[in-house]
Amino acid sequence: MDLKQLEYFVRVAELTSFTRAAQALDLAQPALSRQIRLLELELQQTLLVRNGRGAVPTEAGKLLLEHSRGLLHQAARLREEMARARGALAGRVALGLPPSVARVLTVPLMRAFRQEFPQAQLSISEALSAAMQEGVLSGRLDLALLYETSNLQGLEITHLLDEALVLVQVQNAQAPSPEQARDIDLMGLAEIPLVIPSRPNAIRTHVESEMARIACKPRIALEIDGIPAILDLVQDGAGSAVLPRNAVVRSMQPQAFCTRKIVTAKHQALAIRMNLVSSALRPATLTQQATLELVRRTALAFL
Repeated sequence: MDLKQLEYFVRVAELTSFTRAAQALDLAQPALSRQIRLLELELQQTLLVRNGRGAVPTEAGKLLLEHSRGLLHQAARLREEMARARGALAGRVALGLPPSVARVLTVPLMRAFRQEFPQAQLSISEALSAAMQEGVLSGRLDLALLYETSNLQGLEITHLLDEALVLVQVQNAQAPSPEQARDIDLMGLAEIPLVIPSRPNAIRTHVESEMARIACKPRIALEIDGIPAILDLVQDGAGSAVLPRNAVVRSMQPQAFCTRKIVTAKHQALAIRMNLVSSALRPATLTQQATLELVRRTALAFL
């Protein structure tokens, strides 16, 4: 038995799939199956049972899963403690960011991370909230900034901030029209054709939920994922968009757009909740804990 075999077993058990685990581990599926089989032969126990929906741990597998998580965490802590003996935190932290947030935070966060933890590694990936939530649950991501996170078992959720959403429209050639200078309520928003991401995008879901409270819904002109593509279509006249203000400020041509505050039925600015999320199943290492605090400080300073 070795730590790699335990890591492979934990990943299959958590993802309930050899295929998904092999993809997450960047390993050929036959090689993964062979290592799990060697582990079963050594322990003289069947650890995983394949069924029509994937692979699930047996009673013996559940027992091994519980102990393996602790062993892998202890191994990571040991590596960190040895690094601390050299005077620095070490290890690798995988962080997920929404595209609009990544545009703002990636450079200052990487700069701060290299300065504070020179012996550690930070890997940043961009994805939609639903994909990153699954990434944290599966162990592919250690931390993530997510919009409107569901309270799912296995997630540790900390509210970070509420980010304002604005109506994004093409800037008039000379100056904004009087209409573009005014705030807009949700009833007014319902009359404007929108270029909007497809479900289950968190911003779209939030906008639809808020509009449903006053018995209306968005008027969708086009569905497309990706902020650059949305802004290109808005600039081309396909419609307007609802995005975080930072998505416009950090765009290639921010001067091409004007933004309008969106007011909810409660006469408040429309905003979306942003959370810091980690796994509740795998205790955070010291480096992960320190990175979480660094992400929190950086986000509050730049968002």
